[in-house]
Amino acid sequence: MLLDVQNIHKTYQSADGPSAVLRGVGLSLAAGETLALTGESGSGKSTLLHLIGGLDTPDQGQILVDGQDIGAMDDNGRAHLRRGTLGVVFQQFNLIPSLRVRDNIAFQARLAGQHDAQWAGTLADRMGLADHLNKYPEQLSGGQQQRVAIARTLAPRPRLVLADEPTGNLDETTAATVMDLMLELVRETNAGLLMVTHSENLAGRLSRRLHLRAGLVA
Repeated sequence: MLLDVQNIHKTYQSADGPSAVLRGVGLSLAAGETLALTGESGSGKSTLLHLIGGLDTPDQGQILVDGQDIGAMDDNGRAHLRRGTLGVVFQQFNLIPSLRVRDNIAFQARLAGQHDAQWAGTLADRMGLADHLNKYPEQLSGGQQQRVAIARTLAPRPRLVLADEPTGNLDETTAATVMDLMLELVRETNAGLLMVTHSENLAGRLSRRLHLRAGLVA
C-alpha cells in the first residue's frame, strides 16, 4: 500500500479553547490510484493533506507513506520525503519569482538529487510550456503558472502526489486542461494521487472519493 492513514486525530488551540479538526480519520491509497477528498470548509481536508505531507504532525494515529512512518521522522527526514517520494501541489503556485520557468520546473528535482533534463523537457512540452522556458513567473498567466507548479511537482517522479485545490484559481476551461494533464502524467508514472477539491466534476474524474464531515469520514 502506497499510503496508509490510521486513526488520525488533530486538535488545535484557539481563543475559544481546543478545536478538534480530525477525530479518527483513516484511508488508504495504492500506486496508480486516484482519490478525491471532499467536504465542507472546516471539515479537515487541508489539515489531513498537510499531515500526510509531513507539514504538521498528528496528535494521535499513524501515517505510512511507501512503508515509511512519517511520525517517526524528524524535520529533516520529512523534508527529504517531500523532495522525492512526495509531491505537493498547492492552490497557491509558490513559484520562485527570481527563477525562469525551466529552473522552477527543475528546482524540486535538483533538491532531491533526481534531476533528469530529458524528463523535465518532456513535462514542459506536455504542459504546453516549451515556448515559455526562459520567462519568469510574472510573465505567465495563472493557468501557465499552475502548469509550471505541477511540472515542478512531477519532475522528481514522486510516488505520491498530494494536491490541495490545484485548479481552484483557474477558470473552468483552463482547470479542465490542467486536470487532464495531471491525471495523464500521474497515470504514466504510476503515482498515487490524493486531491482535495470542492468540485463535483473534478472529484468524479478520480477513481475513488472520500467525504469528510466535522473531522470524520462521512
